[in-house]
Amino acid sequence: MPIENNFQHDELSRKSPGERLAVAELAAGPPPDSPAWLEAMAPYGSALARAGVRAVVFLHGAIHGTDVFGIRRLDEVGGLKRGYSRGVSGLDALLAAMRQGDNGIPPLPGGLAPPLANDDATKKLLDEQIGDAGNFTGADVELFRTAVTRGVSQPILCLRMLWSSEHHHLGRAMAAVRLLDALGQLCEQQHLAQGQRILVQAHGQAGLVLALASNLLCPSRITGRPRLLSLLASYANQSGQPDLAAAIARIEPRLETASLLQGAALDVVTFGTPVRYGWDPSGLGNLLHVVNHRNLRTDGKTWLAKMELPQITMEMPIAWGGDYVQELAVAASDAVPATEQAKAANKAVWEMVEPYDGFERWLECARRAVRFPSEGRCLLVDYKDSTGSTNPRDHYYGHAAYTRRDAMAFNTAQIVDRLYRTA
Repeated sequence: MPIENNFQHDELSRKSPGERLAVAELAAGPPPDSPAWLEAMAPYGSALARAGVRAVVFLHGAIHGTDVFGIRRLDEVGGLKRGYSRGVSGLDALLAAMRQGDNGIPPLPGGLAPPLANDDATKKLLDEQIGDAGNFTGADVELFRTAVTRGVSQPILCLRMLWSSEHHHLGRAMAAVRLLDALGQLCEQQHLAQGQRILVQAHGQAGLVLALASNLLCPSRITGRPRLLSLLASYANQSGQPDLAAAIARIEPRLETASLLQGAALDVVTFGTPVRYGWDPSGLGNLLHVVNHRNLRTDGKTWLAKMELPQITMEMPIAWGGDYVQELAVAASDAVPATEQAKAANKAVWEMVEPYDGFERWLECARRAVRFPSEGRCLLVDYKDSTGSTNPRDHYYGHAAYTRRDAMAFNTAQIVDRLYRTA
């Protein structure tokens, strides 16, 4: 996407990423938290410090109870209800496998549902319910901090942030504002400045939050920024969310002057993020997209997922081709806002950021099988999580592998090698 992307949707190009693309496989190493593992992690911490990384933020949502495939919007605009799937072999079965309640992904205890609070109680509940499956646990973030700060003279701050997990345009836009507000406050508190960096590791749709944030961070005075912030401010006032209104008031003038991060660079690594919103690289530092992928194609286009019906309905339950959430939670899918007020605001944001709507448009986007956005480095990884198990909780359709504790050292090595190798 171009500089000054101004909230355009990604073009969903099927062309090879070329030199942007790399391929890797999860390699076995020492057991996490063992002396050998800590020793292996120490050089990565030194590399981060030499590159000027002062803070690492782990941003994630919840897989459970959040309509992670976005099937509610597909049902609302057609799907099985109106028979749009007739004549497309295997599509009925695929939709059934994606549907919340039928996909084997249980709800959260006590009826907990988005918006999720970024508080200790909610994080503890997620840690207890799903462990390290698509979830940066508190214990793992602390383990990472211990490992990368060994022998480093200046501490690296490590934070865990839970976004609301509202899988629709309004929810992601509000999350982008709250994230930027938190990062701005972080820069002030830590006295960050030119030459220093914040690294955000974002799992799943948290990466879409960062994509919107990248457009808001554009140093030019783009037309979309005041428009989007005005929409959100209006909704914040109507829905009684003074904290959101205050966040918008704090960040808007600093976004206009490109001073929100005080000159510090924002580096972003996404894990399993669906290709939807366009990225604007002009306000970012480094950008890397990591996708769990195993090639099943026979046409030589190894950088694309395989979206062939009805075969996909047999591959998906064992995560044979990698991350099926990343592949299928594309444009025109989404959760549905809970109130009429939120639906109206969501529609207004939708008209800005995504030109796709309708069941046939979702099918068109899914069949493009695009793994990567048009901006940033790309890394295909075989995380070795397809074991033949048909229990979704063993792999969450390939979407859980990135945050597993035994992948932490591997992920850190890949990030250091591909973003900070010259430091």
